Amino acid sequence: MPIAADLLAIMPFPDIDPIAFSIGPLAIHWYGLAYVAGILLGWAYARRLAANESLWPGSVSPMSRTQLDDFIVWAALGVVLGGRLGYIFFYDLPAVLRSPVRALEIWNGGMSFHGGLTGTTIAMILFARRNAIPIWSLFDIVATVVPFGLFFGRIANFINGELWGRLTDVPWAVVFPTGGPFARHPSQLYEAGLEGIVLLVVLAALVYGMRALKSPGFITGVFVCGYALSRIFVEFFREPDAQLGYLLGTNWLTMGMVLSSPMILLGLWAMLRARRQAALQL
Repeated sequence: MPIAADLLAIMPFPDIDPIAFSIGPLAIHWYGLAYVAGILLGWAYARRLAANESLWPGSVSPMSRTQLDDFIVWAALGVVLGGRLGYIFFYDLPAVLRSPVRALEIWNGGMSFHGGLTGTTIAMILFARRNAIPIWSLFDIVATVVPFGLFFGRIANFINGELWGRLTDVPWAVVFPTGGPFARHPSQLYEAGLEGIVLLVVLAALVYGMRALKSPGFITGVFVCGYALSRIFVEFFREPDAQLGYLLGTNWLTMGMVLSSPMILLGLWAMLRARRQAALQL
């Protein structure tokens, strides 16, 4: 364990204003722009996937561009509502029960990925049933593009100086304005790299190189399992939420680990199920 003297300022935090720009009294934050960028880029990529019929079972796209355009509204609502409710229930419920108005105070804690995933999953199920779309193929489209949102979201976390990492003396450590005078892991950038860039590349390689979309549910399984492994790994470098701390021991089990662990089994099940279904259709 590095001594405190070794943890003093190594790299100053980039002085980036959390407000990207203002229009009169309206302040546009990088965090909001991150959500917009993730959704728009994901939507554009999803349209390309849906339009490429050679990627899908029977060389028939599971949904039209019009249906995909309509789904964007459903997905956005699922992400925002699910993400906020997930944060409240998983990380901040006692405080919200004491003061319900805190649920609206997003500056006291923002969004939960696991909540956003749950909200989006509900939106996908409802939308697929309403429009007679194969549910696993819709899952696959969304899973393929989610890394865009994860990447931009973690970059926004870094700009905001929030969700920083544990104390460290590595050469790339950063001193965050809200993290005391000590150097910390820039864990937001670790997550942006693993959950965003690496996962996006892996999924794209499976989609275009191995035609994995022809086995509905396989890409979904890879994404769920890949995200869970990435998140659990980064949790060893990320400081847990102050109101929760470590759930077991002094420095290892966190809520992020607890919520992500079942996802590994769920992802493996989805991959095995997809392979079995594909084998039955041969």
